[in-house]
Amino acid sequence: MNSIVIRHAEARDAEPLRQINAHPEVYHDTLQLPHPSMDMWKERLEPRPGRRHLVACIDDVVAGHLVVDVEQSPRRSHVATFGISVSSEFRGRGVGSVMLREMVNLCDNWLRIERIELTVFVDNAPALALYRRFGFEVEGTGKKFALRNGEYVDAYFMARVKH
Repeated sequence: MNSIVIRHAEARDAEPLRQINAHPEVYHDTLQLPHPSMDMWKERLEPRPGRRHLVACIDDVVAGHLVVDVEQSPRRSHVATFGISVSSEFRGRGVGSVMLREMVNLCDNWLRIERIELTVFVDNAPALALYRRFGFEVEGTGKKFALRNGEYVDAYFMARVKH
């Protein structure tokens, strides 16, 4: 298997990220909308305080994306949230695990993060299994959290607290 390389996202990654998130298998499990624009992805990759974009590459092809946001409020500066997406053609190859491992390393060892939070649709079994492997626990359920394919879907609120 070819190795997965994690690097900081660059402006040149806007088009590959747009293509990944335009795929129905990807936006189905995220809060993305169909038909993402290039302008939106260019804007998302602009630097912001506390935000870090990582991409996972296999043979120089962008296979996944993870964005981690460190809370800017002084009382929550120990907390980060993140979102992750993996290209439909690279699913099941460990991309998500490698990205999560690097994000947890950044949070635990470099960013002074004590708590990492996320939301995930309750029916996204592969993501739930991945998050649990990295120590995330369900803390609650958001009823009718988001609209997906014309129906409201519940989501779990999960967190990992550094020990």
